[in-house]
Amino acid sequence: MTRPTLPLASVRNVPDYGSAARDSPPTLVEERPSKDEVEDFLDGGLAAWLTVFGAFLALFCSFGQMNAFGTFQSWYTTHQLQEMHPSTVAWIGSVQLWVFFFSGGFIGRVFDMYGPRIIMALGTALYVASIMLTSVAVTYYDYILAQGILSGLGVGMLFYPPLASISTHFSKYRATALGIAVVGSGLGGTIYPILLQYLFTHIGFSWGLRVSALLCFVLCTTATLTVTSRIAPGKVDAGGPWLDLHSLRDSRFLLLVLGSCFVSFGLFTPFCYIVSYATDQGVDPTTAFYILAVLNLASVFGRIAPAHIADAFGRFALLVPCACLAGVSSLVLWTTAHSLAQLMTYAALYGLFSGAFNALIVPCIAQISDIREIGMRIGLLYSIISFPSLIGNPAAGALLRVCHGSYDGPIIMSGTSIVIGSLFMLWSKLKIRPGVFARV
Repeated sequence: MTRPTLPLASVRNVPDYGSAARDSPPTLVEERPSKDEVEDFLDGGLAAWLTVFGAFLALFCSFGQMNAFGTFQSWYTTHQLQEMHPSTVAWIGSVQLWVFFFSGGFIGRVFDMYGPRIIMALGTALYVASIMLTSVAVTYYDYILAQGILSGLGVGMLFYPPLASISTHFSKYRATALGIAVVGSGLGGTIYPILLQYLFTHIGFSWGLRVSALLCFVLCTTATLTVTSRIAPGKVDAGGPWLDLHSLRDSRFLLLVLGSCFVSFGLFTPFCYIVSYATDQGVDPTTAFYILAVLNLASVFGRIAPAHIADAFGRFALLVPCACLAGVSSLVLWTTAHSLAQLMTYAALYGLFSGAFNALIVPCIAQISDIREIGMRIGLLYSIISFPSLIGNPAAGALLRVCHGSYDGPIIMSGTSIVIGSLFMLWSKLKIRPGVFARV
């Protein structure tokens, strides 16, 4: 009698998992499900779309609020931390980004072993606590601890698990589903600058953050209850390495990581400095916050449209030009923008292309990864790019000081770094399939 086989589809076809409970191994089957059954399973269903909904909510109030750090940067330099140079204040946001990115490898590993729910529950508690602690912070180091370290960790625990969970529910339309979820961060980045500025000026900084904490608690709790994974907890060997660097032996993944390092070094500079740049150009401070809102609003469209197009024409085929155009827009448009209209135009285009990059990077990782390693690889990439993300904004601030207040140096550094990163991503694409215009 022949030995029964265990098709990959049977490993995938398990109940929805959100908790840390370990279930029994999937049943061995002798017949392979049909191709249509596998595709139907991977691209729809109530649990799949509830996961997308939960991911949208989690990213809205976590990564979305982190994208609004330009509001905090401008507020701190004119209020609590006004005696400090902007490059020093920028370290708060940079530490937050570094903790968020670096935690990805460990969070991805825990996700592969235990599923999303226990991570997201703890992340909700940490994130809400960090906002409350920021509301009562007094010294610079209080802000580093609360908004930098604790908030960055909380955002990471609310960001990676839902995106990895979506990747287990979808295959053919994975980029579209992830794009819809990532829209939450863009929409949050659009609303939060306006909301926070309104709250800060009407009820004060401390009470404004407490209102934000309440909103985040409600939305993140809902997200925790709706996000599930199709991969049973415990399918990954718990004795394996927490950061599996062997994945870097895959040249396609290695080049994608290198490209992401260069992109992340310059990607967040506009988010941090566009408001202060606008006020330096004579734009009214109460209006300057709307430029950051426009940037994040445009990133919403950048997350939806390119992600949907990518499922038809290739994810890498769209990732490369979008990343390149994000850098080019800074080099060409930001350096020449001196009026509100010009800044709004630049913000819209940069938001569109940078949003596309943020939406497409995870589907590209999933495309070249085994489904059981998606969480680990997503986390590994973000852990590695945490280091250029950490130094990007402070480097821009230091260059601003060296250039005696001129923003040309930081802008050129940011745009050039992003363009170089897109070239490494093109190299990764060519490793998958030769041809610059190949559908990959």
